[in-house]
Amino acid sequence: MSSMTGKERMSNVLKRKPVDRIGLYEHFWGDTRAKWASDGFIKKDENLSDHFGFDMDECGPFNLVADLDFVPEVVEETVETILTRDGNGALLRRHKLHDSTPEHVDFLVKERKDWEEHIKPLLKPDRRRINFEAYRKTKQHAEEKGRFFVWSGLNVFELIHPVCGHEYMLIGMALDPGWIIDMVDTYSRLTVELQEILFSEEGYPDGIWFYEDMGFKGRPFISPAMYKEIIQPGHRRTFDFAHAHNLPVIVHSCGMIEPLVPGLIEAGMDCLQVIEIKSGMDLLKLYKEYGDVISFMGGIDVRVLYTNDKEVVRQELESKIPVVMGKYGYALHSDHSIPNTVHYETYKYFVEKGLELGTYR
Repeated sequence: MSSMTGKERMSNVLKRKPVDRIGLYEHFWGDTRAKWASDGFIKKDENLSDHFGFDMDECGPFNLVADLDFVPEVVEETVETILTRDGNGALLRRHKLHDSTPEHVDFLVKERKDWEEHIKPLLKPDRRRINFEAYRKTKQHAEEKGRFFVWSGLNVFELIHPVCGHEYMLIGMALDPGWIIDMVDTYSRLTVELQEILFSEEGYPDGIWFYEDMGFKGRPFISPAMYKEIIQPGHRRTFDFAHAHNLPVIVHSCGMIEPLVPGLIEAGMDCLQVIEIKSGMDLLKLYKEYGDVISFMGGIDVRVLYTNDKEVVRQELESKIPVVMGKYGYALHSDHSIPNTVHYETYKYFVEKGLELGTYR
C-alpha cells in the first residue's frame, strides 16, 4: 500500500480499515518539552507533531469553569507549591517545580444545594467559553500538514469532580444520584451547545476526543451499573452529536476502567485511549475481547521508557504491536504522558521501532 497522510491513516485506524502502518500520537508533560529544549533536541516552542511526524493534531478550545469573571485567588504559596481558589470555588494545590495533577483541598460545592445556588446558573453557552482563534489555527495547521484534527475536551465525569471533588461526587452518586444526574445533564448539554456554535462558524474537525479519567489502580471509581444510570446518558448525548456529524469518538481514561468498557461501547465510543498498564489494564486482553468493535491507542507501558534501555523498550513493543495491528485499529502511544526522565533518544527509538514493527507489508 502506498504511503498515506496522517488524516487518511487515522481515519482508517478509527474505522479498522486497511492502512500502510499503525497510527502515531503522543502526549508529553510540559517539563519534558522544557528539558528536551534546554538539551537542544527541540526548539522551545516547536510543534511536536511536526517534529516526530505524528498523525494527529488536537485542540481543546473550551473553558467550562463556572464563573468566567472570577480571577483565581492565591491562598497560600510556598517554594514548591501554590494553593489557589478557582472559578468553580475549588481550592486546588499545584506543584510549581514540576507538572502534576492538582491536590484537592476543599470545595464550595459539597451537595445539591451548593451546585444549584453557586454553579448551575452560571453554566450558559457564553461565546467567551470558546477559543475560536486557537481552534481555527490548529485546524488550519493540521490541514496544511495532512494530519487528522480532533476537537478535544473534558466530558461529564471530568467536568464534575473539579467542582465538588471525587469524594463528594461519589457520595452524591450513592446518596443523591439525582443531583449528579442533573450535573451530567447540564454539562453534556452545554458541551453540545458550545460545539454547535464553534463548528457552525469554524467548521467541523475530523474527530472528537474526550478526556474522562474514570479509574484508579485496580478498579474504576464507579460500578458498571452506576455508570449506565448516571454517566452514560451524558456520554450518549455527546457521542451521538459527534456521530450525527460523522465524527468518530476517542475516549481517554487513565486508571483501571475495563469493567466500564462495554458501557462505553454501548454509548458509542469508537476508540479507547491510553490503557494504563500500571493500573491493571491489559492491551492484549482488551484487543482480544473488543478488537472487532473498537480501535485502541496506547497500552505501551511508559515505565519501560523510564529505563532508557532500548532493549527493554524493544521487548515491550515486540510483545504487543504485532498482535494489536492485526485488525488495523491501532495507534502507537504510551500508556501515559512522557515525563522528563525519558531521554529524547529513548523516545525517538520508541517511535522508530514502533513504526517499523507496525508497518504492513
